[in-house]
Order: sequence, then structure tokens, then C-alpha cells
Amino acid sequence: MREEHSEMSEDDERPPPDHGSGSIVETSNKCRSSLGIGYTADFQPPFPDQVLENVLENVLHFLTSRRDRNAASLVCKSWYRVEAVSRSELFIGNCYAVSPRRATNRFTKVLSLVLKGKPRFADFNLMPPSWGAHFKPWVAAISLAYPGLEKVYLKRMSVTDDDLALLAHSFPSFKELVLVCCDGFGTSGLAVIASKCRKLKVLDLIEDEVVDDEEDWISCFPETGTSLESLIFDCVDYPINFEALERLVARSPSLKKLRLNRFVSIGQLYRLMIRAPQLTHLGTGSFSPADLLAQADYELEIASAFSSSKSLVCLSGFREIIPDYLPSIFPVCANLTSLNFSYANINAERLKSVISHCHKLQNFWVLDSVCDEGLQAVAATCKELRELRVFPFDPSEDTEGPVSEVGLLAISEGCRKLQSILYFCQRMTNAAVIAMSKNCPDLVVFRLCIMGRHRPDHLTGEPMDEGFGAIVMNCKKLTRLATSGLLTDKAFSYIGKYGKLVRTLSLAFAGDSDMGLRYVLEGCPKLQKLEVRDSPFGDSALLSGLHHYYSMRFLWMSSCSLTRQGCVEIARQMPHLVVEVIRNVDEEEMEDSVQTMYMYRSLEGRRDDVPKFVTIL
Repeated sequence: MREEHSEMSEDDERPPPDHGSGSIVETSNKCRSSLGIGYTADFQPPFPDQVLENVLENVLHFLTSRRDRNAASLVCKSWYRVEAVSRSELFIGNCYAVSPRRATNRFTKVLSLVLKGKPRFADFNLMPPSWGAHFKPWVAAISLAYPGLEKVYLKRMSVTDDDLALLAHSFPSFKELVLVCCDGFGTSGLAVIASKCRKLKVLDLIEDEVVDDEEDWISCFPETGTSLESLIFDCVDYPINFEALERLVARSPSLKKLRLNRFVSIGQLYRLMIRAPQLTHLGTGSFSPADLLAQADYELEIASAFSSSKSLVCLSGFREIIPDYLPSIFPVCANLTSLNFSYANINAERLKSVISHCHKLQNFWVLDSVCDEGLQAVAATCKELRELRVFPFDPSEDTEGPVSEVGLLAISEGCRKLQSILYFCQRMTNAAVIAMSKNCPDLVVFRLCIMGRHRPDHLTGEPMDEGFGAIVMNCKKLTRLATSGLLTDKAFSYIGKYGKLVRTLSLAFAGDSDMGLRYVLEGCPKLQKLEVRDSPFGDSALLSGLHHYYSMRFLWMSSCSLTRQGCVEIARQMPHLVVEVIRNVDEEEMEDSVQTMYMYRSLEGRRDDVPKFVTIL
């Protein structure tokens, strides 16, 4: 759906503006005739509009922002044509918003494709896995349309081994494949990519579900030198052929990023590090030894390896960490700009020993096992911090969480340059959130997840309205917001009044009435993605957004108070929206009460791969 003019004009095949009954070419010819200008048969100069288009094409190459290109395509017919033929990077935020045929017909010289499928709530098991988002029709189309394709980035798509095989065989210059939160493929598909894509630079598998076909895919890379610059496979939950991996790393002199899975021991990590001292990004694997008896020897070896890794700026992994090994990373901490401890169950004391060396840190992910005390240490040291994510070690709602408003307040006071925060906790106060809004006015992303439903300010018992209100009032650059805790319609009135740049909004267990959602839909002109779950909003709230839905990418509502009649009315009034009602897989018929509704704009209308548990209205 559109964003300003159109966030995804690459998804939109609207005809360009019509400037009168005659074309630009016809007008220019008439002008030449009326002026009596003639040309000999030996010299036929190009039409002025063709010259203009050639110049414009060269100029548009300098436009790298897709929003700028979208705006350029809306100027006139000529700009529309030139922008299409000069676009080399194609972004499709919803694979059902436009058909592969329409996209490839309009954009003919694409070298890089970004394609997204399922909505984000699919990550939380709120959508049946067989819902759709298949890569098959897309890879079939691009294999014919884009012979020079070099890069593919897929997120939340269903990808098969056959899809990967077609990808590998179709593009002789293919260089980069990034799969994020994808499923459906296995090690057989990876083997084809590794063996056939001889120019491959990037193979990144991030939070995917990879099937073990007992295929030794690591051994399928070329035996001669490779062009690999990035290899990420920490989500592959099966042992790999380490000897083949070691040889691959040794013959990949350009390798900068390497993230290992949990089956790589700390002894094997040492062997890889001494063969790739040029690494800038490292995922350590398990960070524990395969043989506990040799633990002391490994401590010395891994410490020497880190001492020799002068280029490391990003460190992650630590999936089965033995805390005694943490001092081995001290030599690289001073240069780190990114550190991910989101799998490392360490306490505050262990964290403080590391974080005290990390003065350049800009991105930090960590488990709440470090407690408020650990976050206070981060605040005292990491003055350049831009992004912080604090994940729960135990996500149960009825536990006494180890982080609270104390840690949040410390971060806001110590990390004034913070731009993005995701913070899971069990208790929070308005005062701490208000302090963050004042201390960190450059926040672009604020996601506070108070686990447990309808939890108020744990000191005053008041709703969390004022805290979230302060965030949207004081953080003028805010584009993404996730709310939690006890919230009334007052909080949403604040969001509607002050959240003028908010593009992505996630609401859960919040609100009093339909007015809450109405405040948001009527007050947030930039809103693109709206996710709502377990809230009291019903048909009246849904219908209040009729003026805005064509400008949004999607609306998701689950476990709210929607009815079939309300959803049908939306579909009737807005025929260019696709309104999907999603049932549980075992439910035969759609009931009057709607469990889940997913609504998005599409140029194609109803998709042709609708599963039985989905009804399109």
C-alpha cells in the first residue's frame, strides 16, 4: 500500500498521468512542422523527448531511495517509463500485492529483488504455517525476466528445494541469497546453491526452518577459491561437515562475516579464526568445548585467536556458553560496535566484566538474566549506544522478571543517543517511560513489552497511558511503536494526536472501546502497518479507517470483537482491498465471530492459492 505517494509503487501499475489527448512525441513533431524545420535523409536527430528520457535515465541512477523513485515515477508518463526501465532494485513488501507478471512487465532490468510474505504475527504462531507466501510463482517469473539477477532477499516466504534449484540454474551472475524467517527448504536446496552459484558472495540463513536432508551442503562449494564474503547458518539445527567448513574458510580470502551454528565447538571456532583473521563479523557457535576435559587448553587457544582478530566489530553466538571463556573476548571488546548476547544466559557480574571494555558499542542484544544491575553497567559505559534489545530468559507471564523500570531508567540516563529499543519486562512505571522520552528524544523505534495482560504502573496502579503518551509527544522522529500494559483509550488519543510519523504500530491487550482504534486510524497519516491482537475493538473501529486503508500496506486484527458482517462491509466498500478471514485449520466453516482478519491492498484481487481455512470476502 502507499506511503506518501506510494511506498511501493513497484507494486502499483497505475497508469501514469495523462497530459492531454496528444502524446509528448506528437506535440514535439507538430512543433517542428509548424516551424518549418526540415532534415535531410542522411541525418535524423533523436526526438527531443527521447533526449530528455536519456538524460533523465542517467539522473535517476543517482536516486537510491525507493521512496524518491516512487515519487519520481508519478511526475508524468515519461518519468514513469524511464524510472521503470532504470530501476535495478525491486522491493515488494507483500508478495500478494502485485503479481509476478505485472512486476516483471513493468520493471525489466532488475538486478536485486526484495520480497516479503507473511505478516510479522506469523512469528508468534498466530497464522497457520500453510497459509501461503510461496516463492514458486515468483522464481518462475524472474528466471525468465531477469537473466542478470544478482541478489535475492526473502522474508517470511515459503521456499522449496526446487525453488532454490531453479534460482541456482537461472542466473549465471547470481551473487547474494538472504533468507530470513523462511521455511520449506532443506540442505538439498542449499547444496544446489553452493555448487551452481559459482560467483556467490553472500549466503545468509537467518532464523529459518531448515530441513535436514542429510546432504553435506558445505562440501558443495567450489574446490577452487571462492568469492564468499558472508556465510551465516546459525539457524541450521544440524551438525555440519566441519572439515569441509574449515577448508571453505581457508580458500575464501574475502570472507568478512561468518556466523556458526551450535554444533561448532569452541575448539573448532579457534581453528576457523586462525584461518580467517580478516573477519569483521563473527557468530561464535556454541562457545563451549566438545570435550570438557580439555577446557583449560581451549581457554588459552581461543584467547590467542581473539587477540589476533584485529578487525572484529560485530560479535554474536554464545549459544551454549561456558562463562569462564568470556575473558577470551576482552581483546576485541574495545573495537566492537555490535554485541549479541541474546542466547547467553549470563548474570550481571559476567556482563560487567565484558561491557566495561565496550565503549564504542552501538548495538546490544541481551537476555534479562543480566538484571537491572547489568543494564546499569551498560548505561555507565556505552555512551554511543543506538539500539538495545532486552529479551526474556523465561517468557512466562507469571514470573517475577529480573529487569524493570530501574534498568530502563538507567539506560535512558546513560545512553542519550539511543534510537531503538525493544524491552521485555514484568513491571514498569510511567515515570521511567516519561524519563526515557525526555532523555532519548531521537528514538525512532520504541517497543515496550510488559509481559502479562493489562498490567498497570506497578507503583501507582495507574494505566500506562501517560508513559506512552510522553513517548509520542517527545520523540518527534518515532516511526515504530509497540504498546503493552494497562492502556485506556486515552493512550490512543495521544498516539493519534502526536504520532504523525508512526508507520508501524503494534497493539495488544489494550483499549476500552472502539474509540481507541478510531483515534489511531484518524490521527496517524503515515501509518502503514497496523497489528492488533486481544483488544476490544470491533466493527465500528474497523469502519472508521475507510479513508486510510488504501494508503496502508496491511491491517491485522486477531482475537478482537470483529464480526463477519463488519468484514463483509469493508470488502464491499473497498473493492481493491483483499479481506482475508483466517480460521483455525480444523474449523470447517466461518462463524459470525471473526477470529483473525488480515487485510491488504492488491492490484490482483483474490489470490489463487487460498487454503481451506481462509475465506476471502
